[in-house]
Amino acid sequence: MAEENELTERIIGAAIEVHKVLGPGLLESAYEECLCYELSRAGLAFCRQVRLPVAYKGIKLDCGYVMDLLVEDSVVIEIKAVAALLPVHAAQLTTYLRLSGKQVGLLINFDVAVLKNGLRRVVNRYAGPPLTSPLLRVSALKEEVH
Repeated sequence: MAEENELTERIIGAAIEVHKVLGPGLLESAYEECLCYELSRAGLAFCRQVRLPVAYKGIKLDCGYVMDLLVEDSVVIEIKAVAALLPVHAAQLTTYLRLSGKQVGLLINFDVAVLKNGLRRVVNRYAGPPLTSPLLRVSALKEEVH
């Protein structure tokens, strides 16, 4: 987890730089493009618009889930440019963490005056085998807010 903490700090630093230059009010796609530029400058590997299939009865189905960014094959980034983050935005990131098997995600809302007010770190603490009951899955997922 220490590596992921350092990595999220570097990602947040890149996001702060983007926000400092652009400010609020642009489309998510503009922030994504600029954040990717900053991640590249920082020497971080990333994939954009990563499709997440749903495993169902032994097959993988494309149900339309797409992560904005996956950094260093470790941290899931969900970019927003909305007036306020809603619980559904954190739930979306939590779903991406569960489907991808990743532990840490950042929800970054660029449409705020100060970027720290638009940041949420979400951690999927479940480390056991895949869960079979949706009720168990909900109780195993926990959220941290920083």
